[in-house]
Amino acid sequence: MVKADKNIMRGFLVLTYIIIISMLIFVIGSSFSYLNTGADRSSMLHTEVKKATVYLPKLTWTTDGNEGRKLDAQTLAKIESDYLDAWYVKQVVYKTNQTTGIDDFYTESARKNIVAFITQNKAENISIQATTLSHQPNIEFFSEDGQLIVLKDENVVEYKQLYKDEKFVMETTETATYKVILLLEDGFWRVRHLVKERVKSVETATEKQAVPNLNMKGINYYPQATPWDMFGDQFDIEIIKNDFDIIKDAGLNTIRIFVQYEDFGKANVNEEKLEKLQQVLDAAATKKLQVVLTLFDFYGNYEILDWTLTQRHAETIVSRFKNHTAIVAWDIKNEPNLDFESRGKQNVLAWLESMISLIKSIDSTHLVTIGWSNTESAHLLQDKVDFVSFHYYNAAADFMRHYANLKAKITDKPIVLGEFGQSSYGGFWKPFSGSEQKQATYFKEMQAMLKAENISFLSWTLYDFEEIPSSVVGNRPWRTNPQKKFGFIDKDGKRKLAFEFMVE
Repeated sequence: MVKADKNIMRGFLVLTYIIIISMLIFVIGSSFSYLNTGADRSSMLHTEVKKATVYLPKLTWTTDGNEGRKLDAQTLAKIESDYLDAWYVKQVVYKTNQTTGIDDFYTESARKNIVAFITQNKAENISIQATTLSHQPNIEFFSEDGQLIVLKDENVVEYKQLYKDEKFVMETTETATYKVILLLEDGFWRVRHLVKERVKSVETATEKQAVPNLNMKGINYYPQATPWDMFGDQFDIEIIKNDFDIIKDAGLNTIRIFVQYEDFGKANVNEEKLEKLQQVLDAAATKKLQVVLTLFDFYGNYEILDWTLTQRHAETIVSRFKNHTAIVAWDIKNEPNLDFESRGKQNVLAWLESMISLIKSIDSTHLVTIGWSNTESAHLLQDKVDFVSFHYYNAAADFMRHYANLKAKITDKPIVLGEFGQSSYGGFWKPFSGSEQKQATYFKEMQAMLKAENISFLSWTLYDFEEIPSSVVGNRPWRTNPQKKFGFIDKDGKRKLAFEFMVE
């Protein structure tokens, strides 16, 4: 019995020894593996989103001035990535007054200046929201050991807003030149030196332009089966062509269509969507219909650090279609004034102005406007647009009063009624409020006034719809049901009484 106990004890000790040794081997192996594995760069960014999806200023490299080692394309791409990461993190740091992330993108000496700057801002309760919109870096020197880069970054367009005590104080747009030194540390290019050499304020005033001669008699268009999803999986160009025949035969000459920011792929615009848009524009040109193309539908962020993404989106679309014969105008955004309260009027207007400037720099031929939701906001940025566009859904009897108030504020720009209409719905949720006869009377009265004042117009809309996406007016039936019946043609394809008054 004693011998058996000794054997059990001996076996237990051996087993314990084996377990301990196994654990030690596992720990040593794991540590060795960790020490030989580089840090995950995306986790170092501290933004939880890679730079490729959050910061895309327009960047044009010039390497003519390089006096050192030859620079290959792969190294240049790596420098660009780390350099823009550094800019993005700096903007986040200045906005939040937190130092998180700067260790990864700035050397110890460069961090001192950043820390001192945000320490002072924190003490005075100041924050800066900023972005760069374009860079033109020139490689001046690449060291023989491949560890140091000297570059001059010219024509850096910077937009900044300064806040004190969480209240907006001022904004500025400037063009600057930076002298930059980058060091290769731990496989990443870190900023060692970033000094602004020259600064020039950007004039926001635009040159006085000739008043365009507009003669728009048009309609806002969605296919009946795919409202607010015109370029989706059910896209059918034959249906759209047939609808264009109806519009043209009714005596109209213009359509307004919409490009949704997310649907088209945000900054990385979806080529398939562009091809569908190409088909629509080609069909419009064939039918001799001019197109007002509304950009950024359902976009509502306006955050300054989001600007570079929206600029790449607009740049892709406008560059692609700026020479298309069907385009008559770019409508920057549908009803942006509805975002004033939730996003801040200052942010919305600043984004609009920046976007107008970008689009005009790409396309100097076509007109630019903004689709304001009412007459009260439509005078804003009138010096930046080529014509003023507003929407009106109030009573026909009040139209001339609203129009006269707006016209008194507009000095030298044409005014277009970009949306107007009345629902024929008179069901349970709004009994007796509408009917086909009331809708027809509304358009008859409106067309008489539009003709008398020679006002260009785009009515809403060709068809009644079976379903309205919740993103448009929500889910409440007293809102969605009336929205379904703004068309000149009902859900069964029958022309309603108002069809007679699509045009005077």
